[in-house]
Amino acid sequence: MQRWLPWPWVILALLTLIVRPESALAAEEITVSAAASLTDALKAVAHQFEQDHSGVKVVLNFAASGVLLQQMAQGAPVEVFLSADQKTMDQAQETGLIVPETRKNLVSNGLVLIVPQDSRLALKDLHSLARPEVKRLGLGNPETVPAGRYTREALRHQGLWETLQPKYIMGESVRQVLDYVSRGEVDAGFVFTTDAAIAKGKVRPVLVVKGHRPILYPLALVTAGRQPALARKFLDFLGGPQAQEIFKKYGFGKP
Repeated sequence: MQRWLPWPWVILALLTLIVRPESALAAEEITVSAAASLTDALKAVAHQFEQDHSGVKVVLNFAASGVLLQQMAQGAPVEVFLSADQKTMDQAQETGLIVPETRKNLVSNGLVLIVPQDSRLALKDLHSLARPEVKRLGLGNPETVPAGRYTREALRHQGLWETLQPKYIMGESVRQVLDYVSRGEVDAGFVFTTDAAIAKGKVRPVLVVKGHRPILYPLALVTAGRQPALARKFLDFLGGPQAQEIFKKYGFGKP
């Protein structure tokens, strides 16, 4: 025999749907798209924010900055965007994807050349990379990966960009390059200082790379964000003392 809910329960169920539609469930959730090099630090920052704001969930989406830009351009739901370079954020602003007045620099970083921990290569400068024993060189794809763009800029400054091209193994994010070096799949690679620190014991920094523009991480609210008030709270938190102390712990500097 088919059983029916008593009318009071039917009415209560309908009222629940009316009072708390699916969109209301998202009211306490924001999505943050951030450069891959921010992965570990931003996870810790988001966790602290959630602890300080009961019922709030920060959904983190990490990839190369250029990939994140493409996702937003295609309509991905995002409230806050953090890029690893100014060029990508400039493109986001030019195409109306971010709220310009909310844009600011969050942290800074450095670029280093790393080798596998057990490597015996003696790399005294960037010109050492042209030696025949260096067969594979990892770097981010400059078209989408900011670390790759900084690398290209530094190598061009030394007149090495074209010379070294046959050795390049391109990664789709700086963390992919870090993995290549950690596993010994390349002889050396270019990553951010903070990435090298995360893989301590697996890789060794051998050179601090110069000859590129300052590495600054801009952030901004996304124009199409569905939770602007909550997103602005998170934006303010990122610039506050708690978050800045966490970023410092992970090796990031002041902008």
